[in-house]
Amino acid sequence: MAATIRVNLPQNAYDIAIGAGLLDHLGDWMRNRSTQTNPKVLLVSNPQIFRRYGDRAIASLQAAGYQVKTCILPAGERYKTTRSIQKIHDAALDYRLERSSVMVALGGGVIGDMTGFAAATWLRGIAFVQVPTSLLAMVDAAIGGKTGVNHPRGKNLIGAFHQPRLVLIDPDLLATLPVRELRAGMAEVIKYGVIWDATLFEQLEAAPRLDRFAAIKPLLSDILQRSCQAKADVVAQDEKEGDLRAILNYGHTIGHAIESLTNYRVVNHGEGVAIGMMAAAELAADLGLWDTSNNARQLAVIHKTALPDRIPAEVDPGAIADSLLLDKKVKDGRVRFILPVKIGAVEISDRVPADVLQRVLNRLRG
Repeated sequence: MAATIRVNLPQNAYDIAIGAGLLDHLGDWMRNRSTQTNPKVLLVSNPQIFRRYGDRAIASLQAAGYQVKTCILPAGERYKTTRSIQKIHDAALDYRLERSSVMVALGGGVIGDMTGFAAATWLRGIAFVQVPTSLLAMVDAAIGGKTGVNHPRGKNLIGAFHQPRLVLIDPDLLATLPVRELRAGMAEVIKYGVIWDATLFEQLEAAPRLDRFAAIKPLLSDILQRSCQAKADVVAQDEKEGDLRAILNYGHTIGHAIESLTNYRVVNHGEGVAIGMMAAAELAADLGLWDTSNNARQLAVIHKTALPDRIPAEVDPGAIADSLLLDKKVKDGRVRFILPVKIGAVEISDRVPADVLQRVLNRLRG
């Protein structure tokens, strides 16, 4: 039995379906939930994911009457570029996708972001469906309609808001997820606990360990449903990041800078977020916004997830500070930080003194 969470947007509402074995029912869910009339589907994936799950996804789509073509892109954040978008557009052109056709993203956050951006820009916008295969994509990247690619000088600077018609989550797919990717997804789960859901954070605190699938499996239903509900609640109140939605970037401001400065080869996205959350927490403590005991609580959860909490030694803290000015969340030339005030609540601040920022970055350097 699938759990369904509604993302209540005025014009682009859609469902998040969560349930074991749902991949084999993808076609039926699309038929029941989406509005496109053309049977053509372009399935976008990467080689590893397609090899593992592609046949099942195609079989389900074909059983529901869809005609399926594929576009297989290299795996990895460094391929999240406009060149990859052109490959999706080329496949859409070769296949003659129409405005009533649909793209399906089968993969992690990188595939989902690129497929969504390609769908947003093909024929000025066609439908797309998210089928996330990583924990990070299930709880975060696949939900909310943020799509895009990286610029050589910054992450996610090129993109568009384009909501999916459906997000289909099959937790069984996580059993084969590499452990490093599983831990990366847990960074986003910890984020939701700090910014929105104190109960979720307390559940994570109570778990003996969170660093492998067997350890999180007893909590997996709550992790998925509570994280997706948190994201849906925030997005429903602020679809295009006018204000509240910015809190979802907790840990991401400094995390994105570290990813970019290391050319996406040293830390993955979740690892960058974990480091960024520690930096934001240290900033909040130095500014007197929350008690240092909360720093210890967050650090303990990060440690039991086996995520990093230090800036890589090869990254210059000064370069991080400079990179922050290219962040898309900069407003009127001021960097906006998401800073915790208690477990379950944060505030948005553009008044972090440069010397405090530099002191925290120096303190956290590995």
